[in-house]
Amino acid sequence: MTTKTGILLVNLGTPAAPTPAAVRAFLGEFLRDPRVVELPRLLWLPLLKGVILPFRAPRVAKLYRQIWTEQGSPLLAISRGQRMALEQELKREGVDVPVELAMTYGSPSLEEGWQALKAQGVNRVILLPLYPQYAASTTAAVFDGWARAMRAERHLPVMRLIRDYHAHPEYIQALAMSVRRHWEQHGQGELLLMSFHGIPQRCEDEGDPYGHQCRRTASLLAEALGLSASQWRASFQSRFGKQEWLKPYTDATIAELAEQGVKRLDVICPAFSADCLETLEEIQVENREVFMAAGGEQFEYVPALNCDQAHIRMMVSLICRELA
Repeated sequence: MTTKTGILLVNLGTPAAPTPAAVRAFLGEFLRDPRVVELPRLLWLPLLKGVILPFRAPRVAKLYRQIWTEQGSPLLAISRGQRMALEQELKREGVDVPVELAMTYGSPSLEEGWQALKAQGVNRVILLPLYPQYAASTTAAVFDGWARAMRAERHLPVMRLIRDYHAHPEYIQALAMSVRRHWEQHGQGELLLMSFHGIPQRCEDEGDPYGHQCRRTASLLAEALGLSASQWRASFQSRFGKQEWLKPYTDATIAELAEQGVKRLDVICPAFSADCLETLEEIQVENREVFMAAGGEQFEYVPALNCDQAHIRMMVSLICRELA
């Protein structure tokens, strides 16, 4: 049998619409995943259904409405652009392989992405989760979702999973180029804060490498930019619930920096490959307000890599390494 390879880009997912019903459906699927919330199901599921979703969905829907565009969810629109750009860039490199998009939660699902590749005769899949740093709650959840999609397959395709790329030189260089470009356009702040999505501290204590990889990314980016130790910090955002998460927390760090006299702050979120609710609303709106309320004067968000050419080129390098 002739081998035909296909690429499946995967991100977390997004509601289908900025409505309470759509957000409830999305959050319900997301928060039911035991990779995301590791509490006993008998305890967690009634709490999720009866308390968290009824109260959280309307509030989150309101936040989504603030960032929704004519193309729909920013995450989905950007991810579609990444898929097209990656396929075109691969062709320019002489690599003619189909590229499809999937989300761990919501649509297009991993099952839908696989079926789209299968219809094109693909029997070898390179799975690229767009999470630079590995976490059980993200990359491992993609692996679980892929396994579920394979349950109905009698003849399994060969699958290669790109586990992470947190220290890949082209990823670090793409980040550094985006920061320099932002500085050229807006000027350089007094300090660059690198804000990563958080995970519960217990996860790191039990062996999840995510926190270490985030700190490594931050250190490499600071080195690439030539920053001294006093010119950058790393922090963790988006915590949920009352348990302790990775520290320092982004909102507390931003307030502290302003109180210490930092007037101009630049923030980048290297864990996000595409701008989404956590960057466009949580960082650009909520944390900007925190900084200003604490005495800051200018807050600049450096956008995610999105469809940046250097970002797409980095993906090509990752894929070509697996094709070799």
